[in-house]
Amino acid sequence: MKKAEIGVIGGTGVYALEGLEIIEKIYPDTPWGKPSDEITIAAYTNGEKTLRIAFLPRHGKGHFITPSNIPQKANLAALKMLGVEEIIAFSAVGSLKEEIAPGHFVLPTQIIDRTRHRQDTYFDGSIVAHVSLADPFSKGLADILAESARVSGVTLHREETLICMEGPSFSTRAESKLYKSWGAGIINMSVLPEARLARELEMCYQMVCMSTDYDAWREEEEAVEVDSVMAVVKTNSGKAQEILRNALPLLAQKHPLPGPAKKALSFGIMTNPEKQKPEDREKMKQVLPHYFA
Repeated sequence: MKKAEIGVIGGTGVYALEGLEIIEKIYPDTPWGKPSDEITIAAYTNGEKTLRIAFLPRHGKGHFITPSNIPQKANLAALKMLGVEEIIAFSAVGSLKEEIAPGHFVLPTQIIDRTRHRQDTYFDGSIVAHVSLADPFSKGLADILAESARVSGVTLHREETLICMEGPSFSTRAESKLYKSWGAGIINMSVLPEARLARELEMCYQMVCMSTDYDAWREEEEAVEVDSVMAVVKTNSGKAQEILRNALPLLAQKHPLPGPAKKALSFGIMTNPEKQKPEDREKMKQVLPHYFA
């Protein structure tokens, strides 16, 4: 069911694709259930080359799914089953550094996991596998998106660490100061297990983070409030669409991108085939047929 090469996951404020030819909308079944919402398949043509993009709103259209309840396994499986090889994921984030002001964008390179209640692996049954997540993001995608941000006139930061907290409440001041002391630059509630699951399915993944506030570490400021965050989100969403539009010509030139993610499971499956339950093999065959034929 090869329908798309590029996956785009929309976060807070990014609920649709703009300015692209819509081919179809589908709501596929996966072995892990249904994704957050319908997936829109759109086309971008650059000369003789056409890229198909699969867009999925992480929280559903209308933002009705909390961070802890996002069906992440279904979301990533659905994109993989559609043929997606590279994923660009957008997310609103809080800033932990003075220089990352509200309205700025960030391409993180590292993640610290502070989640507690999430299912974060496909290998939780009779099949044991390990993948490297030392570098969780795609440098190839990041380079393309950095160039796109430059063309779009967006203030961009790179080489930052992203804290992923459980949510749905924002940080306490003590937590925010702790994360700042670790040297982290930004914080959100959605990069995990998304990045981890993308790696298990051998897809390149890069998150584009949109700073909306200074989290809670600034004593002289009011605590983070949803209304002030959403005001910045509204402005950032237009910039996010522009970054994506400007990235598509570069993606069309360079797709498919190389990277370690695309061979993440080459030596990672530990369980002997005779110990793997048929029902678990069948589920994994839907997303990784070359390993579970």
